[in-house]
Amino acid sequence: MTTVNRSSRTRAVALVAAVSAISLLAGCGGGDDSVTGGGKKDGKTVITMGMYGVMGFKETGLLEQYEKENPDVDIQAEVAGDEQTYYTALQTKLAAGKGLKDIQGIEIGRAKEVVDTQADNFADFKGMADTDHFLPWKQSQITTKDGKVLGLGTDIGPMAVCYRKDHFEAAGLPTDREEVAKLWEGDWNKFVEVGKTFKKNFKGDKVAYMDASSGLFNAMIYGHSEQFYNAQGELIYKDNPVVTEAWNLAADAAEAGLSAKLRQFQPGWDPGLSNGTFATTVCPAWMLGHIGEKAGDKNKGKWDVAKAPKGANWGGSFLGVVEKSPVKEEAKKLVAWLTAPEQQAHIFKKQGSVPSSQVALENPDVKNSTSEYFSNAPIGQIFGQAAQEIPDEQVLGRKDGTIKDTFSQGLTLVEEGTPRDKAWQTTSERIEKAVG
Repeated sequence: MTTVNRSSRTRAVALVAAVSAISLLAGCGGGDDSVTGGGKKDGKTVITMGMYGVMGFKETGLLEQYEKENPDVDIQAEVAGDEQTYYTALQTKLAAGKGLKDIQGIEIGRAKEVVDTQADNFADFKGMADTDHFLPWKQSQITTKDGKVLGLGTDIGPMAVCYRKDHFEAAGLPTDREEVAKLWEGDWNKFVEVGKTFKKNFKGDKVAYMDASSGLFNAMIYGHSEQFYNAQGELIYKDNPVVTEAWNLAADAAEAGLSAKLRQFQPGWDPGLSNGTFATTVCPAWMLGHIGEKAGDKNKGKWDVAKAPKGANWGGSFLGVVEKSPVKEEAKKLVAWLTAPEQQAHIFKKQGSVPSSQVALENPDVKNSTSEYFSNAPIGQIFGQAAQEIPDEQVLGRKDGTIKDTFSQGLTLVEEGTPRDKAWQTTSERIEKAVG
């Protein structure tokens, strides 16, 4: 998710991914023949969790809090840094029927595949008390056709634009977040035009306008109900004007030299944040914590957050419980607590992950929240408003995550000089091969 030493870096990343997958498969507790690692031990209920990235439960102290409030519970959480590696390992464990955690995280791009192919492997939350506070469209993404609810929602991914005020000033652009938002209000084409102005006028060491054109692509497509599939489950990306428009505008930005060629969460992106290599990144709310950590204290107050040209939802997750877990009911109780409005509001205040709970979104602490790192930006208002602009229906496809990653790779080809038509053809061939 760059272009220097691409072949050797690809091999290195593949090796790391393979080693990580093997490590994840090894798991902890339960033995090789156990379905999950949890159970009863030394008078306690052991609940294992498999997660990825920065989901916030461990990082904000919620797991520790639950253990204090429930001293007979021992939570053992394993967190993978990379979701792609995590999901590959999860698929292998599900196929083998062992080595799973009692609770497994499910990223939104994988939800449809889980619903369609793994429903028997996950417990049903339908009818469970105090779980009717979620946004309806959020829970529909993890519900089977016959009404089985395979998990509970954690966060959602309303989007904004994170930008460097010092870089904007050096390019003669406004730095006030409201004035910045007006520059591209209502139109992603305006966002690219601002980039061309930035590139022309920037004074100082070379800084790219955006991290990668793939971020722009994602922001555009996720502002619509349908992206790669239609409601009937048919693959429509080739004929969907939403996708072709996003592809062409992202390719325009790449060909205009506006990109630092640093795909988000791929090698080079974190140093780019730290070194100020680019001036903007399209940022779902859950990304703020990562940016603050990787950009570091030296850049605190240099970043700010402005409203995106159009509302969109990029990302978000669920927590599911494995059907054959020996502590299934206890695990479901933990998931319900972790995703309750109070806990979702707590995670938002600590790291900016926007709640999928309607009740939590109305919490004054959420609505009035600001980010000290991002120049005291009113992130509660910015992302709360963006959440209201997300389409009520979000059509997911079985291979959404894979297709998104493939399009990102295709736009990297454009950034490296491949003609967009050839890059589109390569991308399409890779997608057809991946989805079968």
